[in-house]
Formats: sequence, structure tokens, C-alpha cells
Amino acid sequence: MLGHHHGYTKINSYFGYRTSPTAGASSYHSGLDIGAPEGAKLIAVTSGEITFTGFLGGGGYTITLTSGNIKFTYCHVSPYYIVSKGDFVLQGQVIGYVGPKNVYGVKGNQYKDENGNPTNGATTRTSFTLWSKNKWRLY
Repeated sequence: MLGHHHGYTKINSYFGYRTSPTAGASSYHSGLDIGAPEGAKLIAVTSGEITFTGFLGGGGYTITLTSGNIKFTYCHVSPYYIVSKGDFVLQGQVIGYVGPKNVYGVKGNQYKDENGNPTNGATTRTSFTLWSKNKWRLY
């Protein structure tokens, strides 16, 4: 996730049921939204392989990092990728940056902000979402 020294640790939206943030978005949130300014570094939470980069519907521009049988998906990232599918990355490595709230030119993007401008997936603020296909557990 983001390095703690940057101070971007506030969770804006937790895993689970919630009020839909944008029209067309699901009320079930399968990730954790962490508020951060556009351009903030995204750090690999573990070593593994980049298995996806692209626009992923409600997740907007996305990077997926796979380690063993666990996938970590970084959503609402910058479309200017610094990693590619098939790259092996090390824990702590910068793998991308927080993207803008609004993106243009994405075919079929149904997500819009309050002014009707297309957003970077189902997001109402500049942030990123981290989720895993395994269920989150709190210890």
C-alpha cells in the first residue's frame, strides 16, 4: 500500500455494504478506499507478478498484483502505467500512481461525477481502492 511516511492512511470507504457512491455503482464494496492525491505512489504490498493492467469497469484504471493464490488489485490508478502484465515486482517497489478522478476517451465508461463528467470508475474523489479476491479479515 502507500508508504506510511506519506500519511495517506485514512480509509474513506470500508469493505462491505454501503450507499452507492456514483450512479450505476454497486452498494456492495469489495475493497478499501484510501484517500490520496493524484500522483501519490502505489507500493507493492508483496512480491509477485503483475497479472493485469487496464480499465476495469467500476475499478477504473487498474493494476493487479498476484502472489501465490492471492490477488491484490489497485483501482483508480493512473493510466500511465510503469509496470506491465508479466512483470515481477518486489515488495515495497513503486508499481504505479494514484490516478485522476476524471478520465476521458474510455469507450463504454458508464461512471460519471455530479457534473456528468466521466470518472476513473466508480469513484467520487481522488483515491485508490485495494482489494483481494480472498475475503478481508480483521485481526
